[in-house]
Amino acid sequence: MFSQSDASLIHKALAGNNKAWLKLIRRYEQAIYNYGLRMTGNADDAMDLMQEVFISVFRNLASYRAEGSFKSWLFRIAHFRCVEFYRRKRYHQNLDEGEELVDHDACASQWTFETARSRELVTAMQKLPLEQKAVIELKFFGQFTFEEIAQQLEVSTNTIKSRLYSALGKMRVLMEVSDV
Repeated sequence: MFSQSDASLIHKALAGNNKAWLKLIRRYEQAIYNYGLRMTGNADDAMDLMQEVFISVFRNLASYRAEGSFKSWLFRIAHFRCVEFYRRKRYHQNLDEGEELVDHDACASQWTFETARSRELVTAMQKLPLEQKAVIELKFFGQFTFEEIAQQLEVSTNTIKSRLYSALGKMRVLMEVSDV
């Protein structure tokens, strides 16, 4: 029927309406899970990341000032939780130990890859630095503008463009190497 706006759901959730809070979660849980899956390459890590994001949103919902869209605010929190995830992971595991970062079975269960090229794309994305991977994710999967991404990541628009083009260049090289 009629879909309630994010602002309306936020207002009701802050007033203690649990149904409004659950609607807000349901509206964005798949997008946040997919973000986590592409950023971590692992379904379990993506689920953990999604839970951390929504716990943070729950705790900080009263501080949301509606200066931008709720979706942008939510993905900003997701980005910060992802950065924390990589910091914890780096602390607990040396990435140079040869362990593959992409869990292809988990990714395949989420997306139906029609070609091997799609798998190569996800694998190449996993090899990018976090800052570049975040820009690729937000631009192409989140469909945010350069300005929105710059706000979320708290850097200039030119920095976002630079990271994007650098990431695309690296991915092209990685995918060309896999074609050989």
